[in-house]
Amino acid sequence: MTDGFGEEPPADRKSPVGEPVIRGDETITGEHANQAKAFDPDDPDSVAEAAETVRAFADGSAGSEDSVYMLRGAAACAALVRGVGSYKGAAEEAGGETTVAFIRKWARVHDLPRSIRRHVALGQIAPTAAKHVARVGGDARYQLAWAILDNSLTVRDVRAIVSDINDGTSPERALRRHGVTLGEVTLSLPPEVYRELRRQAALAGEEPEAVVARALERELE
Repeated sequence: MTDGFGEEPPADRKSPVGEPVIRGDETITGEHANQAKAFDPDDPDSVAEAAETVRAFADGSAGSEDSVYMLRGAAACAALVRGVGSYKGAAEEAGGETTVAFIRKWARVHDLPRSIRRHVALGQIAPTAAKHVARVGGDARYQLAWAILDNSLTVRDVRAIVSDINDGTSPERALRRHGVTLGEVTLSLPPEVYRELRRQAALAGEEPEAVVARALERELE
């Protein structure tokens, strides 16, 4: 896992820092999309605006605290860090109640992959849970995020799992300790698809999940 300045693992976002990729998608955020703000770390005026946004975010004085609001604050944190060059400098630039720990946590949320941030914006992954997901790197982020969706993990569960992972436990083992079986998902299929799935599995002498796995591997290649 990186600190946000070096080479990032494959699972991290690749879109520009401060770009409202999720916040600006009206299929996700509805009427809020046209109000999405981009923060440019190379523009001094935009960095100053990011600092104001971060200060209000840290002070809790910016109003609404829904998921889209949280992602906007995270984007401002990330842009401010890039703009001034360090977490400490970003905290000093923002002022108010802003701390280095606050900046670091939310900047990392902004660096989560787009597919994960989409579920945050939709309210399916709590922003407080996303902060803990962002503490791990690479594919572990996906494994943990999908476990939240499929197993209704609480923020407390997520925090404990992340602590285990950062203490050296493999993501698979850490999730198993909390009753999560990786790869287990419940699907609802159209009746005709279900009928054909069962027929082909029976003819092949296999369980339906083996047929589904092969079909998905071909589809997702």
